[in-house]
Amino acid sequence: GSKHTPIHLMVLFNVIMGLRCSEIIGLKYSDVDYIGQKLSVERQLGRDKNITKEMAAPKTYTKQEIDVKTSSSKRELDIPNIVFEAILEEKKKYEANKRRRKNYFQDLGYICCSSYGRPRSKGYHFKYYKQLLQDLELPDLRWHDLRATASTTLLVAGFSPKAVSKLMGHSKEILCVDTYGDGRKLAAIKLDKLDCFIESIMLGETNENENVIGLCKIVVDEYLPIVV
Repeated sequence: GSKHTPIHLMVLFNVIMGLRCSEIIGLKYSDVDYIGQKLSVERQLGRDKNITKEMAAPKTYTKQEIDVKTSSSKRELDIPNIVFEAILEEKKKYEANKRRRKNYFQDLGYICCSSYGRPRSKGYHFKYYKQLLQDLELPDLRWHDLRATASTTLLVAGFSPKAVSKLMGHSKEILCVDTYGDGRKLAAIKLDKLDCFIESIMLGETNENENVIGLCKIVVDEYLPIVV
């Protein structure tokens, strides 16, 4: 799968945790609670309306730290085991690159960054993602469809729209249902190959004794599935 590509962690953040691309590239190691295994979504990277291209440092114009989309987008999420372990592995690479390239490395703390510590652009994943779809013989899904898959999978499983809306960072519950609850939009996750992909991520094992927690970690109190 994506494990041997430069976008593996981006894919996990997207399809498992439902993060927006701009949120993913804005994540920092300081946003990770390593004890509680939680992630705080605090910012996104994009264009700052108050900064012109001439004002921005080279190659940073579209990579400015800006507020998340809405107040609801600022959220704290449980990190499933498979994602948490991938973060730890990426941190090892980050520290190794920092030591190896100490005179050139930009220690900005971004999780998804270049080998020189520079933040990624929103379009960085594109060519790797398209190649991954081809390699896995998957349909030509948009990157955003992975985020939709994360929420739609929960809705189909019976999780409350309120819970899914909170997880996705939507300002209104109805937006989540309208966007991801339409039966016509469930077709993508019913494809056999994509079902296997989702199952391998959500139900895989991190070691011999411990199953991946997956999205079900969000089930607490108001997050419980709807009883019918």
